Order: sequence, then C-alpha cells, then structure tokens
Amino acid sequence: MSEDGSRRSSRRRFLRAGAAAGAVAVAGCTASESEDGGGTVGQIGSGRSPFGDRSLQGGVSMSEMPDLSGELTLYSGRGEALVGELVSFVEDLYDDFTVRPRYNSASELVNQILTEGENSPADVFFSVNAGSLGALKAEGRTQALPEEVLEFVPAEFRDPDGQWVGTSGRARTVPYNTEEFSAEDIPTDVMAFPETEAFRDAMGWAPTYSSFQAFVTAMRVLEGDAATREWLQGMLDLGVTEYSDEFLVSQAVADGEISAGFANHYYIQRVLAGRPDAPIATAFTENDAGAVFNVAGALVPDTTDDAELASNFVRHLLSAEAQDYFARTTFEYPLVPEVDPIGRLPSIDELNPPEGLDLTQLSDLEGTIELLREVGVL
Repeated sequence: MSEDGSRRSSRRRFLRAGAAAGAVAVAGCTASESEDGGGTVGQIGSGRSPFGDRSLQGGVSMSEMPDLSGELTLYSGRGEALVGELVSFVEDLYDDFTVRPRYNSASELVNQILTEGENSPADVFFSVNAGSLGALKAEGRTQALPEEVLEFVPAEFRDPDGQWVGTSGRARTVPYNTEEFSAEDIPTDVMAFPETEAFRDAMGWAPTYSSFQAFVTAMRVLEGDAATREWLQGMLDLGVTEYSDEFLVSQAVADGEISAGFANHYYIQRVLAGRPDAPIATAFTENDAGAVFNVAGALVPDTTDDAELASNFVRHLLSAEAQDYFARTTFEYPLVPEVDPIGRLPSIDELNPPEGLDLTQLSDLEGTIELLREVGVL
C-alpha cells in the first residue's frame, strides 16, 4: 500500500472508532479535567458524544496537510487523558515522526520554559487557556505562526500578532436544574446573581478551579476590583456552596443538590452524555464576565530547532479530524467554522461574549487569587 493509502486507512480507522463510541452513553462519570492540565478524567475515553454519529462535513483533513517528519517535543498543559489519543493518532499517521510529550499544568510548563531559557527543548506548547499562551508571548518566548495556519480560525480566536492560535473553545455558562427554574428565571447579567433571592442557598461554584479564577479575572478587568469584591462577598452572603471542580457543580445541579451554578459549558454536556434525561440545562449571560469564551491553543516557542515541523503540527490540531475530536470527545467548541459543535449548544455566533476583552488579559491570576483570599473565598 502507498504512504497516502496508509494515511487514508489510518484516518478511516480513527473516524470509525470515534463514530462507534459516539453511540455509547457515558457511565460512571466521577471525575473531571484538571483545567490547568495533567488531571485524570473519568468520563473521557468512553466520553464520546451519544447525540448521534456524524461524518466530517467541513474543515481540512490531515491527509491534505504537509507530512510530519522528525522528532517533536510537545509541552502539553492539556491532560493526557484528554488529548493523548489525538496526539498518538497524529504520531502514528507518519512513519518518520515521533512526538515526545511532557504533560503538566499549563502554568508549570510556562514556568519551565522560562526557566529553561535558550535551552528549552519545547517545540510546541499546547495550553488549556489563552492566559498561559499570553504569558509566554509577554516574555518574548514565542515566534509567529505562518499565516496559512492562523487563517484556519477567526481572528478573535488567535493572537493579533500571530504568536498563538486557538484550537478549541469553552464558554462560561450557568447550569440550572430544570425542575427548579426555567430559562427565563436565570439572569442574563452575571452581576445580578448575588441580588437574586431565589438563588439563596441554591448555587454552587468551584473557586479553586482555574476556569473560575479566569472568570473572576475577567470580572476584574471589565468591572474593576471593587465591584468584583462586592460580587464575591454577595455570593458568599447568598450561601453559595463550594465544590472542588465544575463537573461536580454540574452533577450537583442535575442531582438537585443545588439549583444552579457556574461552570464551563462542556461539563453540562458531559452530565447529559451519561444521563440524557437529567434535569439540567445551560443558560448564558450576555456581554459580561459570565459570558467569557476562552480557548485552548498552541504556540511555537522561540527556541525550537524546527519551526516548520512545529507549525505543521499545530496545523494538524486544526484539521477536520482534530476539530471533530475536540467536539466529540471533550465536548468543546471547534474553532474552525466549518466544523459544528456537538450537543445541546448554540453556535459560537449565537453567544454574546464581552466585547473588547483580550483573552491574554486573563493571565493576571495573581491579583485574582489575592482578592479571593481577601474576601475569604479561598
């Protein structure tokens, strides 16, 4: 068989595996992704979407992308349980290509790259959030990606200077119990929640979770520290319940333990994947910190020995297969417009994120953590 034929055959096996798993509901969902990477994920692996099989309808296939050859060191702030299967698939697609992944939290990997300086072996940094990508850019440790890689995604999901590109997206949402509330009961202004008496002793959050901390950082940027401090105190006074992560928040909503909460959109989808009839639905606020749309993404550090190989690996993360993998396996939003999300979700165009927020501003977590401690949230 020719090399091209081998690649097409491998691609078909990958897609068949995803489609077959897509018909299986998730059971035993007891853990969630460590948002800053490295965690174990009980629902991933069997966590393909039960919302129906689909074939790839859009995007550019890996078979149409440049071949990968050589060795590539991948610093991944996305957990192996989430993206290891995808990384292995790309590696196995090419006979002369080897990936050497190093999995850790995104923040730890940023610090590692900065500490390693000119001796860093990292060829690609794969981050769970835009803040970590922005942190490396701010330190001058990145190089521009080729325009043909950047143009896969809309401008709002990539660095304006071309230093990084988003690979998948996550929206901040409000999971709510449909036996307690209707969609009309959920405020569209996140700042209104502490003043809504219907939520007293009925809401949950996960303040140690990096996505929650990024949300609070966005609130600081958009509303100021004083208003954010007042909001946090108001939620404490309202009797908000603390959970260790946002999957548990969503699960508690579905169980009726609480009536609503704050979580990234995909945790609601993961609950529904295992329990299609669970009384949980997704609400969205509008044009505020509660509506932030953050991205996972990738960049090429300035010290790579093979920028072309690194850039082409990033290109593979934007392929039709990879974008469908993110939608089907992690329940995230694909960022390539031609690939649709999976689940009970509006399209990206129907969301109302805050205007004028630079996602790299969410890297300023130090002030957020200090504020959370001052208020007594942490």
